[in-house]
Amino acid sequence: RLRKARLHVEKAIKEKKIFAVQGPYPVIRRLLRARGWVERKLPRTGRQLRQQPGDQRKQQLEKGASGGGDEQGEAVLNPCGGAQPSLGTAEPLQHPWPCDKENKGEREDEDREQCNEDPEDIHDLMSFLVQDQVPNFLWTIRLSSVDQELLPRIEVVNRYPRLSALCTKVGARGPQGGGTRAGGVQKGMTSFSKQEGLCQSLQNLPWFEQVDFNTFFPRCYRLGLMDEQEAFIEDFRLTAARSLLKLALQKVRDRPAGTEQPPESDKVPVVSLTSHPMLSTAGPCSPLYSQLLEEALEVCEQHLGVLGHQDIDRNTPSPCRTCIDWDRFLPEYYRVAHEGTRLVLSREQRERCQDLLQRLGEKLPQLGIEGNLNVWIVKPSAKSRGRGKPGGSEGHTHPHGEGIPPCPCCPGIVCATRLEEVLELAQSCAGAPARVCEWVVQKYVERPLTIFNTKFDIRQWFLVTDWKPLTVWFYQDCYLRFCSRPFSLCHLEPARHLCNVSIQKRYKASQPDPRVPPDKIWSNKQFQAHLARLGRASAWHRVMVPGMKAAILNALRCARDQVGSRKGSFELFGADFLIGEDFQPWLLEINSCPTMSPSSPVTRRLCANVQRDTLRLVLDRKNNPTCSIGAFELLYREVGWGLGTATPRAPRAPTAPCVPLQAAVSSCLTVGLKLMVTGCSLKKP
Repeated sequence: RLRKARLHVEKAIKEKKIFAVQGPYPVIRRLLRARGWVERKLPRTGRQLRQQPGDQRKQQLEKGASGGGDEQGEAVLNPCGGAQPSLGTAEPLQHPWPCDKENKGEREDEDREQCNEDPEDIHDLMSFLVQDQVPNFLWTIRLSSVDQELLPRIEVVNRYPRLSALCTKVGARGPQGGGTRAGGVQKGMTSFSKQEGLCQSLQNLPWFEQVDFNTFFPRCYRLGLMDEQEAFIEDFRLTAARSLLKLALQKVRDRPAGTEQPPESDKVPVVSLTSHPMLSTAGPCSPLYSQLLEEALEVCEQHLGVLGHQDIDRNTPSPCRTCIDWDRFLPEYYRVAHEGTRLVLSREQRERCQDLLQRLGEKLPQLGIEGNLNVWIVKPSAKSRGRGKPGGSEGHTHPHGEGIPPCPCCPGIVCATRLEEVLELAQSCAGAPARVCEWVVQKYVERPLTIFNTKFDIRQWFLVTDWKPLTVWFYQDCYLRFCSRPFSLCHLEPARHLCNVSIQKRYKASQPDPRVPPDKIWSNKQFQAHLARLGRASAWHRVMVPGMKAAILNALRCARDQVGSRKGSFELFGADFLIGEDFQPWLLEINSCPTMSPSSPVTRRLCANVQRDTLRLVLDRKNNPTCSIGAFELLYREVGWGLGTATPRAPRAPTAPCVPLQAAVSSCLTVGLKLMVTGCSLKKP
């Protein structure tokens, strides 16, 4: 067996086929071994790879292979044992794996995989033989733990450095969505605060493509920056005014406004943990005079003028600062939206509401998805798996008025419908280090497409094989993740609104509809069959897929100058999309190193397939350009420096281009923009 292992190792070293894997990736390990690769296994304790002098390695190998009773050799050849070999004092390739609950579970999974997959221990013996070799291929969970001196010696790595501009949401704002000011990244912030994040990067989109990012990305703000916090306050107030117009049309002299009649099984008392001042002396169900609606109409009229640039060359203050007393308006709006108070309005006011909303809809791409209740999500940054990652799948943990403190079952993610709740949360972190507490608030999509009255989102994979020139591959298979209870805005609990698999596992007993699979997962093929039954079969290929492709490409173009490009590297990403009632996709986040742990038969098949096709694309295709790459298709390849190819986009209603007053542009023009100067010369008299 030792001779066989030596021959295999010698061949692998000659052909540069030594690999290392960090994390529970049995598919990657199995596929590489089938190609003749030899794994340099990471020891369980600390997950460290160390270089070791060759002579010392040979001595250990001879002792271990001869069965000399060396405890060190036995530990190496028995991965299920408790002892670990001493691998010398050379610099480590990786630092210890952080000891947290999530990683602990991943380590246990990997240990079981390594103990069960090779009963003959031949791979352990070969791993022992290559411990002094630098891997030619590394698949790792986190690139930050790799020794930076050894990283350049690894030819192929599955991660890119500095992905914060693409995979975080800090530094976000959305001037077109509501506010009229634009915040920027302030000087003197910590390195963590300087991470521009996905939304901050999207501010540069007009320099690369004439597309308004508000057409595919829900607006969001970073509360740690005063400029962005003020922009959020303005956005919240303007959204409240627009929502009041919608409520006036929808619920006039009808059942209590802003409430939805839930199923009998869902009728639970909603109790607020915080008290809110009621500046009006009217009872909770007493009709309000039309003055409240007049104020909302005035605000929307002025905001429409700002959106139409009627304030140019004028010293016109923001409509949020001059029109009305917001300390009085917002509590009255809360009574209408959340407490059942009816509005009284005239026929003329009703017509004005209809006209204003129609004109606002031509200027605001997100007017249709923002709903009537002004729901926002507040999340701390640097979290994941539904625990509050900025840009994580939209999730809600509390009923109306119950946003503080965070729910113990889903720490960090807070749903808020009142401005004071969001500001109180931001103030609670005043003085705390940015790395400890960085809150992001994002507008919730209140009108999503549902299946069997159940909310879902889509996990869509794509692969970047180069940043300069940008080369992107789109995976044609994806999967849907369902919630566990019927969608309802009456109760904002995670079982109804947070599609993350790790959250929905807590609600296994809940079943929204017998037609929803028990594992809460669908493939895109099942979704397409469902659309066909509804008579909307073309929506997938004509609207959703082009929209997802365009959103991914736009995000990559904006972030590419901030991402660390490294030849030989690649990265598989997972983008999360929510589908609106009109079938338009909305990008929620982009995940680096998306989970490959199967949670259902669908994900077991699709996750294995995307890993297989990824290796085909990044390894097999080098030697055989015509080999199959499975479900991957080329989405975009930059043709020369400064030139790009067009990408199909989903049809959208005409919208005005987003022109922020203070555009945050930190990169030079490189691709996709054609400049032309028009006009005529002026002669001096």
